[in-house]
Amino acid sequence: MRERVVAACDGACKGNPGPAGWAWVVADASETPVRWEAGALGRATNNVAELTALERLLAATDPAVPLEVRMDSQYAMKAVTTWLPGWKRNGWRTAAGKPVANQELVVRIDALLQDRSVEFRYVPAHQVDGDRLNDFADRAASQAATLQQDAGSELGSPEPPPSPDAPPAGAAGRRSGAAKAPRPRGGGASSRTIKAKFPGRCLCGRSYAAGEPIAKNDKGWGHPGCRTAASA
Repeated sequence: MRERVVAACDGACKGNPGPAGWAWVVADASETPVRWEAGALGRATNNVAELTALERLLAATDPAVPLEVRMDSQYAMKAVTTWLPGWKRNGWRTAAGKPVANQELVVRIDALLQDRSVEFRYVPAHQVDGDRLNDFADRAASQAATLQQDAGSELGSPEPPPSPDAPPAGAAGRRSGAAKAPRPRGGGASSRTIKAKFPGRCLCGRSYAAGEPIAKNDKGWGHPGCRTAASA
């Protein structure tokens, strides 16, 4: 029996409520994705998508093997670890006396958690050098929400592409009337802009702070406007 299984799950929603999807991914001993599944939910909320992803992951894994679940949803994690005991004591009502939102999903997750070892680990989303499994689940859930199609390793689906709603580098400048930046040459740069997890230094020599938008260029990560400097 394996010592433990490492996995991640995520939900996506385009509009909240809007077209939604869920996904989970299980890794091998080297934390390389080996098995995954994603599904469409039609119109739903982001919280429903996040909880559904967790429910489907728990249902798809062996309850006899310890499981580590990586998630970027504070709501879903707290719902089943911090708030759940109080909700049950209060007859499935919150501390304010209101009915628990998404109760049916939470009840099913509670049942799947019984008599098994599950460790929850929060991982921030959309970070440079972030968690590989969380990124995979995020991309798969986003694709399922956008296309409203199921996918997965058992269906022979290819690895999910970058999220289709990720803003291209320079998009903010174009919206404000700035000239469109030239496309990177050489195929080594990415058009995807994300928030920096840690402070760093761009190839232009100027630094960037944690949380600042950055994009990948031929020599690493830096300011979106400097993406093409390496090939200029």
